[in-house]
Amino acid sequence: MDKSSIHGMWSSRLAFILAATGSAVGLGNIWRFPYMASDNGGGAFVLIYLSCILFAGLPILMAEILLGRNGRTSPVNALTQAAEQSGRSRFWTLPGWMGMVAGVLILSFYSVVAGWTLYYAWLYVLQLFGGAPIADPGATFGALLGDAGLLTFWHAIFMIMTVVVVAFGVEKGLERAVKFLMPALLAMLLVLLGYGATTGNLGQAASFLFVPDFSAISGEVYLRAMGQAFFSLSLGMCAMMTYGAYLPKGISVGRVGLIVALSDTGVALLAGMAIFPIVIQFAIEPSGGGPGMIFTALPLAFDQMGAIFGLVFFALLAVAAWTSSISLLEPTTAFLVERTRLSRKTAAIGMAALTWVVGLVSVLSFNHWSHIRPFGLDLMTLIERIANDLMLPLGGLLIAIFAGWRLSGRISREELADLPDWLYRTWLWVVRVVAPVAVTFVFWQALRPIVRQLMGG
Repeated sequence: MDKSSIHGMWSSRLAFILAATGSAVGLGNIWRFPYMASDNGGGAFVLIYLSCILFAGLPILMAEILLGRNGRTSPVNALTQAAEQSGRSRFWTLPGWMGMVAGVLILSFYSVVAGWTLYYAWLYVLQLFGGAPIADPGATFGALLGDAGLLTFWHAIFMIMTVVVVAFGVEKGLERAVKFLMPALLAMLLVLLGYGATTGNLGQAASFLFVPDFSAISGEVYLRAMGQAFFSLSLGMCAMMTYGAYLPKGISVGRVGLIVALSDTGVALLAGMAIFPIVIQFAIEPSGGGPGMIFTALPLAFDQMGAIFGLVFFALLAVAAWTSSISLLEPTTAFLVERTRLSRKTAAIGMAALTWVVGLVSVLSFNHWSHIRPFGLDLMTLIERIANDLMLPLGGLLIAIFAGWRLSGRISREELADLPDWLYRTWLWVVRVVAPVAVTFVFWQALRPIVRQLMGG
């Protein structure tokens, strides 16, 4: 008989798909992915990205989900249980510990950036009620970064939004939230897409994303596509392993994994189709993307489009960040509930408070501590590089090796019982060989500049 998680269970396959897709869809998907596609071969980049998802990202995603469902506990405890069942060393709990630490670090700076989106959404709310428009977006953004108090306030507001969801558990918190937030995210994307259709630039936007330019393909493009595939699926931070612990037994791991991967990509492409017509209409230079473009260039367009579109866009970014942030806070909260006598609410509040404090490093990196630049990087960028570029790929690599080589075949075959033998053997070969090679390549490319800098080269 299938056991249930003490934290609760998803009520349906749809609930899991919405939650897992919400975890995968974040600020990077809404903004970074469309620009990466347009700058790196358009449709050719998309094809490479989908191949990376299929042959590397999806197998590791399935491994995380099945490990979580087998253990029905937080990542560290699920990996401990799987290692014991397989007669393996407790060393294999390392990806769980690493994933939880990476989750705290990522959420600490992610919450600060999400606070920027809340602040800008608030500015557009004020405009709807007669407030002054953003006359000088560059000055407005610079003033925000220079105001530690204002950054801290909006960082706190976003962390409160996150902890309120996680504190209420799986059914009353996470599931209720994603059932509202994911349709809201889709609706806001469709509003922006509808405006884009009125500009007459929809066809040109489609060519940015879907017309292959194979002459632009290089080794660097393959690397970017692989990195985007891994990180966009929230791999290595154990969020999917945690969500997998709440997945009912009768639901196919392979099927929901594929749907999540395709949904994640679909939202990113839809975002591109919504944003690029605006970029084209107002002659915004698309190269590079990033926070500077979002907060300094797009407000000029929204000033002409109307405050409502600015509000919709920044609310969209905030929602995308929110659905990701709850998946980052959940693993550590679940772990504390299992290992201590703390209630879920107390554990969630405690972890949120700790993450908020760590986030103050990122807040201060823009003002009072801006002079502190280890390795030539501001403190927020340093935290981001350590977590995203080093800890996540290393965690993904260890999970692939454990699931492919050290996990009992009985466990993996039982969790993937709906797969025919040939498909199961294919998954096993890919997670054993293809995925580790691909992740090692990404990990080394991220590590190489750091090694060069440490060696003074």
